[in-house]
Formats: sequence, structure tokens, C-alpha cells
Amino acid sequence: MNRKSIWMVVGLFCSLLCNLASAAPLPDRIDVGGTPLMLNGGGARTKYLMQLYVGGLYLTEPNRNAAAIQAADQPMAIRLQITSGLVSQEKLVVSINEGFQNSTGGRTAAIESQINAFRQCFADQIAKGDVFEIAYLPGRGVIVVKNGQLKGEIPGLEFKQAVFGIWLSDNPADADLRVAMLQGR
Repeated sequence: MNRKSIWMVVGLFCSLLCNLASAAPLPDRIDVGGTPLMLNGGGARTKYLMQLYVGGLYLTEPNRNAAAIQAADQPMAIRLQITSGLVSQEKLVVSINEGFQNSTGGRTAAIESQINAFRQCFADQIAKGDVFEIAYLPGRGVIVVKNGQLKGEIPGLEFKQAVFGIWLSDNPADADLRVAMLQGR
């Protein structure tokens, strides 16, 4: 390995450490519509060794069964804390589209109008430090909050199952993050 390659590896390693150190810890509990939820588990979403966000799964009681969580008609939330300036509105929408395809096995026609409404919740510019809470409350639907401000509310249990499947399905956005959300890491 030549000197230039060594410095590239050292730089990449330092960048990775800085990214990991910059992540704010997830809160142990959040409140959604008057329902207290506790952190089931969380971890970092990484791509090409770069941390993009920290994600946490919040439930009313601990659960490690991804399929049961995804199917449940119970209050729950996923919290995303953006930790990188590389996450943009455009890139997040592309990831959401891919996530719905993976979560539903490509069967999105029945929930296409809800997916479009969900995308609109991410229409504003996204910056490092932004926090999204994607929550589900039975009888209301999926509620999207950005930095404490309501961005949208989309009804439907089938839609909720597809949304939570982005992170919990057998084909998740990030397999390591899925494990962390279920294992309490």
C-alpha cells in the first residue's frame, strides 16, 4: 500500500469515527398523541461507511418480532435523527419510494394515494439535526412530525404496515438497523 492509499484509509476511518460520535442518543421514551412509547431499540443507518441518520423504534412494550410489530394495530413510532448533511429531500424521497417497493414486494397500487401524501410530508428541505417522528395511532393513522411540527396524517392500517415495513420487513432499508431496532442495541 502506498503512502497516498494509507492517508485515504486514515481519512476515511477518521470521518467514520466523527460521524458515529456526532449522533445524538435516542430518548428512552417519547409521547405520541398522549400515548407514552418506550425505545425498543435503535441504531444508525449507514451507507458507504457514512452514517446518515440514527433510527429508533418505539413501542408500548418490548417486542423482537418484526412481522408482529409491522402487522399490529397498536401505537408505535419510528424516530429518525438526521446526522449527515448528505441526506437531502430528494434522496430521502428516492429512499422512501424504494422502501415502499421493498416493503410491499412491489404491490403499492392499493396505497398509492397514501404514499403520495406521505412523500409530501418530506417536501421541505432536510438538514443535519432534523428529527422526524413517524408514528401510528389506531383510528388515526400514520402521523409525521418534523422537528415538533405536524407535517401530515395518513389513515389506514395497510398503509401503516407498509411504512413500518420500510425498516422492519424482510427486505429493509438497512438490515443492521432492523436488527438494532429489534434487539435493543
